[in-house]
Order: sequence, then C-alpha cells, then structure tokens
Amino acid sequence: MNFAYHATMCDPSFYLPLAIAAEEAGFDTFTLPDSICYPEKSDSKYPYNGTGDREFLEGVPFLEPFVVVPAMAAVTSKIRFTTSVMKLAIRQPVIVAKQLSSVAFLTNNRFVFGVGISPWPDDFAACQIPWEKRGKRMDEMMDIVRGLLTGEYFSYDGEIFQIESMQITPAPSKPVPMLIGGHSKPALRRAALRADGFIHAGGTSDELKALVDEIDGYRKEYGRDHLPFEYQSMGAEAFSLDGVKKLEDIGVSEAVVGFRNAYDGTPDTQTLDEKIGQINWFADTIIHKSR
Repeated sequence: MNFAYHATMCDPSFYLPLAIAAEEAGFDTFTLPDSICYPEKSDSKYPYNGTGDREFLEGVPFLEPFVVVPAMAAVTSKIRFTTSVMKLAIRQPVIVAKQLSSVAFLTNNRFVFGVGISPWPDDFAACQIPWEKRGKRMDEMMDIVRGLLTGEYFSYDGEIFQIESMQITPAPSKPVPMLIGGHSKPALRRAALRADGFIHAGGTSDELKALVDEIDGYRKEYGRDHLPFEYQSMGAEAFSLDGVKKLEDIGVSEAVVGFRNAYDGTPDTQTLDEKIGQINWFADTIIHKSR
C-alpha cells in the first residue's frame, strides 16, 4: 500500500516544509485539491459531503497546483505529486498540455494528473466555458492532452475542439499518468476507458468496493483490464492496520490521509509543527508497520 498526504487547504506557506516532512516520513505522494474561485452568490451544491453545503470553501486558500508543485519538487527528491482533482473541463486543453509538460519536466516525472469535470456550473461561467456537453469536452481534452504530451506533431478534429498539427516541447520523458475522480456512472466509465486510475472521494468501504467492481467490469468490457490501473481512496480505514488491509483486499493501491475535516467549515488553526507531528505519528503508527 502506498500513502498520500492531503494538506487540506492549509496555510500556503506550509506547503514546502510539509512536502519535505512527508517525504522524510515515508509518504509516497503529496496530493493537492483545485479550486478557481468562490462565487459570492450561488445555488450550486457540493456532491461529496452529504449535505451539499459549499460554505466550508469560503475564504479557504487554494494554491494553483501547476504553480506550487514545481516549488515542492525543488525541495524534495522522491515523493510524487498528484491533483485530487484538477477541474480539467473548465480549462483550455493546449494550455493545460503545455503546463503539464513543464510540470512533468520540472518534477522529473513525479507528477500524476488527477482530473475531474467540476460539479458546479459556476466554475464554467467564471471561465466562460459552456456547461453543455461538458462530458464530451472532458473526453476530447484528455485525448488532446495525451496527444500533445507525446512530443510528436499532433492534430485533432473533434466535436468540440479542432486543432491544427502542432508540437509541444519539452515533452515528458515518460507518459504522465491520468486519474479520474467522480462517482457518477459516466465518470466511472471514463476512468475505465481513458484513465490510468480512479480517485475515490470518500464514503464507506462497501461503497468503495462497489465502485471498484464496477470500474473493473468496465475495464474488462473495454479490453483494458490487462493495463496497469491504480485506485486511490480517502477514508477512515487508512488510520488502522486492519483498515489498510481491508483497502488492499478491495484493490486500493494508495490510501489518501488528511488530519482535519475540511467539510466542517472551522478555521484551520493547526501550526506547522502540529501538522508535521501528525505526519510523523501516522508514519510511525501505520506506514512503517504496514510494510
């Protein structure tokens, strides 16, 4: 089992020392969320916290992953970085491919691209991207990003995007893995057909197993069950050795852990030393004993 540390939108000045501490403690991954903005007025609901409330995000600092990840990579040497998840469908694919190729180069291939559509029309409106056909847009964007990251000349003629033949350099020396987040059936099918893994946003172990089984079924249907595929999951099971074993039995390859419930909307008052203490406690209690 691999372990990923989620800093849960902490003080932005903490990210570099936390990356160093997580690597030294034995974490395999440092994962970051994504948010563009917080609209002053909205009737949108958040789909992953049970209540739909969005207020827990107001005033919360989100650093742009493509900016902060190279900074963290510069002070570390082994730990990888993931987005969990970046809202791909509200961005422009050629620009994303250029940003991603640069991040892959600067991190020495230590970046994994976790992507999702975004459940909020507000994000699309803010970026002046149509809400309609967002799933098709997402699919085409994944194709375009993958094509441009090969370093070869690449063109595309889709329903949403038409791109003349072009090349992006430097291209990554290895393919950048792409993981899909989202619990809807289209998201599960997209993960099985187009991605290298799936990011579970939380829930019970029974719910997780059902999702894994469904994706595995789709992968077999698409003839992709022979390819490498990773499952990431955030949940309470990771905080006990029995729970880690249960996740392994389900098929999870990486447990994502955070030490604060961001959904409750309370301010993050933990100091940097307290956060590093939590990282070291988890490493001593779970990581080192599970290997």
